[in-house]
Amino acid sequence: MSTLGHGTSLATPAPAYSPTQEIDEIPLRRFHSNPEASGTDPNTHVTGNPIVDALPILDYAATQVERVTEAVLVGEAVAGRPRRKGFVQMCALCWMMFLIGWNDGATGPLLPRIQQVYNVNYTIVSLLFVANCVGVIVAGMVNVYLAERLAFGKVTSALSIVGYIIQAPAPPFPVFVLAMGIIGFSMTLQDIHSNGYVASMQKSSGRLGVLHCAYGIGAFAAPLASTQFAQLSKWSFIYIVSLFIAALNVVALALVFRLRSLEECLLEIGEPPARDERGSGSVFSQLLHLKTLYFLALFILAYVGTEVTIGGWIVTYTIDERGGGPSAGYISSGFFGGLALGRILLLQVTKKLGNRLAVLLYVLLAISLELIVWLVPSLISSGIAISLAGLVLGPIFPVTVHQAGRLFPRTLLNGAISIMAAAGTAGSAGVPFLAGLLAQGRGIWSLQPLLVSLMTVMAGLWVAVPKGRPRAD
Repeated sequence: MSTLGHGTSLATPAPAYSPTQEIDEIPLRRFHSNPEASGTDPNTHVTGNPIVDALPILDYAATQVERVTEAVLVGEAVAGRPRRKGFVQMCALCWMMFLIGWNDGATGPLLPRIQQVYNVNYTIVSLLFVANCVGVIVAGMVNVYLAERLAFGKVTSALSIVGYIIQAPAPPFPVFVLAMGIIGFSMTLQDIHSNGYVASMQKSSGRLGVLHCAYGIGAFAAPLASTQFAQLSKWSFIYIVSLFIAALNVVALALVFRLRSLEECLLEIGEPPARDERGSGSVFSQLLHLKTLYFLALFILAYVGTEVTIGGWIVTYTIDERGGGPSAGYISSGFFGGLALGRILLLQVTKKLGNRLAVLLYVLLAISLELIVWLVPSLISSGIAISLAGLVLGPIFPVTVHQAGRLFPRTLLNGAISIMAAAGTAGSAGVPFLAGLLAQGRGIWSLQPLLVSLMTVMAGLWVAVPKGRPRAD
């Protein structure tokens, strides 16, 4: 204030307002109000030059940008770890499925040699499938009860090694059959856990396709090897190769999953925890009330039974009905090779059509191709048609498991898949046994009417399966 005579006061004119005043002053006040945090000298004075006074602030801002950038880079590195771990887990599971496919594909080309060595007919040699069926059913029931009590990976994968050790020296036929039951028990538990694990993931459709492609590759490679071993005096040494593959599988599971629970392994790769949707009652009792599960289980029974029957008996059919020679075992490889390719090549087709329409179309195409094998008496056309049948049948199993993931909560999914897998592997034993009985009584030509009938049943069962809720795939 300034005083101008007679006590009259007049205010000093305010300085002109600068639009950069707040920008110039407020950051400086904030900056100098906490000099320790900023790392500047607390005695620093504002010079009045906005450029000079802004330099410490710019330095501070640059430091913060560096910190944020470093945090982002570290976050990205941490986020990348689940992806890498998920990739390693998928590799281990694919090797497991390769072993299962190898086991299923090796039997077909060996059947004529087993009949010759042990001097047994179609019915007796079919007991191999019955023993496998017993192991499968026991494993399915045990898994439903023990799924929550056993850590993921404690699936008796080592029992497959025991089975192959028994089979390798070609023991007496009853012992050989017993070994098939042990292997069936082990393979079923591994099949259930691998499918249940991948189906529990948020984006499971493509992964299931890759998983079952690994099965198809194993089933494709096995007949190539077993066809050669079937012509050797030491034909049973094929099981030494199987033993080596099974041993690698046990080591891979132990190193990757380290006997942890399924939920712990899923959390490690960034999958969210499962919501508790179990409701009241035991898991088994709730599964028994899932009507859709019965349709899916019967469908898988017919599908896997068809798949294994083609792979197991098509060699004998080709030799007896189409005049094929010792190299007829390669037709089985063609079928399983088509199976593996179909699970990859038809992924996008399945996504465009949707699960329900795609599977129905694949089954109808398979029926048409099987009719060609039945009605056209040509070795070449039969071989081509069988390979194409494998191609269209290939996606069906992984698509069905994916559909189960849409229909059932994750807390019940492992149990549901265990029942489906048990039904499927029961079909893989029961249907080939039935084919052996028909071949003994009616002739091996009866194989094709049986397969066409089963595929027709599959189409009817699939129509009864609901659409299910969408998933983030």
